[in-house]
Amino acid sequence: MIGRRPAIPWLFVAPALLVALVFSLGPFVNTVVLAFTNASTLGGGTFTGLDNFARLAEDQKFWHALGNTALYVLLCVPAMVVLPLLLALLVQKKIFAVGIFRALFYSPVVASMVVVGLIWSWLLSSDGLVNAALRGLNVISEPLPFLTDADLLLLSAVGVTVWKGLGYYMVVYLAALADVPREHHEAAQVDGAGLLRRFWSVTVPAIRPTMVLVATLSAVASAKVFAEIYVLSNGSAGPGGQAASIVYYIREAGLGLNGESGYASALSLVLFVATLGFSLLITRLNRQEDRS
Repeated sequence: MIGRRPAIPWLFVAPALLVALVFSLGPFVNTVVLAFTNASTLGGGTFTGLDNFARLAEDQKFWHALGNTALYVLLCVPAMVVLPLLLALLVQKKIFAVGIFRALFYSPVVASMVVVGLIWSWLLSSDGLVNAALRGLNVISEPLPFLTDADLLLLSAVGVTVWKGLGYYMVVYLAALADVPREHHEAAQVDGAGLLRRFWSVTVPAIRPTMVLVATLSAVASAKVFAEIYVLSNGSAGPGGQAASIVYYIREAGLGLNGESGYASALSLVLFVATLGFSLLITRLNRQEDRS
């Protein structure tokens, strides 16, 4: 029946396609077009070729934001690959109340980043719980400026990102660990392999594709960081905007009455190409390793 009416399947997917065209593909194409113009927030703009890209090559704020973003990715990715795996190993056993622990670890994932940021802003403030605990343990004598020092602000945002993402990647690892053949562990145990040896020689090779997936997803998500920095710094990105990320700088360049939509679109296009290139590189390296 469907073969006689080929248009019927398209009717079922039409709403999703329409949403994708209007809210995803359309804005993307518009961003690409604007990247080659001098359009402003108020509209208009004429074709300027590669002028925006030549300008960002000399833009010190762009390079500083790029450095912050690269550092953010370098700090987040290893933590996102290792910590959720350790957490998954702890809660994968079927023991009493393990479901409660899984739910608790996953709960930050479903919380809004704004809510999470506000909670951590309170915890990390000069009179917050973290500074109070450090003073109580005599680790510090003066409150640490977690939210006002650019370097500490960036590290604090990394901590918030990792804390919020732990539960999500834990679930991903739990699914991968469930597929590791039990026979492989039993054979390694018969050969005299200890717990750590079995983990390194059996578990890690079996879940390596999942580890690559987690690394790619966390890298792309970290490269687009904005809300953590914005909420923790109350919209300032630290003194003089020194903790700004690429996305934060894109917002700064494109918003307001004097916003430069064309230049902000060029910045967005550079970020897109960089994240796409990184993802393709990781995928290619993983395939080459599988073949060798």
